[in-house]
Amino acid sequence: MPDLTEIEFGELKLIGIRVLCPPDQYPAEIPQAIHLLSERLTEIKGAVNSDRLVGAFKVEEDSPEEDGYWIGIEVKEFISIPNGMSSLEIPPQKYASIRHKGSNDEIGNSYRELHSWIEEKGYKRLKNKWHIEIHYSWESIEDLDIELLDTIA
Repeated sequence: MPDLTEIEFGELKLIGIRVLCPPDQYPAEIPQAIHLLSERLTEIKGAVNSDRLVGAFKVEEDSPEEDGYWIGIEVKEFISIPNGMSSLEIPPQKYASIRHKGSNDEIGNSYRELHSWIEEKGYKRLKNKWHIEIHYSWESIEDLDIELLDTIA
C-alpha cells in the first residue's frame, strides 16, 4: 500500500516550460518537455533543488492563461526567465499526497487511489487550484518516481 498523507507547502516559484496541447496528447508531450527542460537546466538561475522537477496544472482552470501543464524547477526568486520559458507562482496550499513509482501509463491508477483516499478522509478536492507533481526520477517513462499532490481543503 503506497503512503497516502496530507502535506502543506509554502509558496512555490517555478521556472520552466508550459505544455499546451489537446488532453490526449499530454502523455506524449510532457516527457518531451521534461527532456528539453533537462537539457536547459543550467540556464535557470537560483534553483532551489535542481535534482527534482516540479509539474503544475489545474484540473479546472479559471482562465485560458492557466490552461496547460508546467514543468519546471523551483527557484528562490525570479531573477531572469530564459528565452522560451515561463514562470509560475503557486500560493501556499494543503495537498493530499501519494508517491507513484513505475510506468507513465500507470499514473492514472495512482491518481484514482489518491482521489479515493481524499474522499474517505472527508477532504474536498480543489480542482481550480494548482496541483503539483514532484518528479524525483524522470529519465525513463517506464520507471518514474513522482510524488502526486492533489490540492485539498
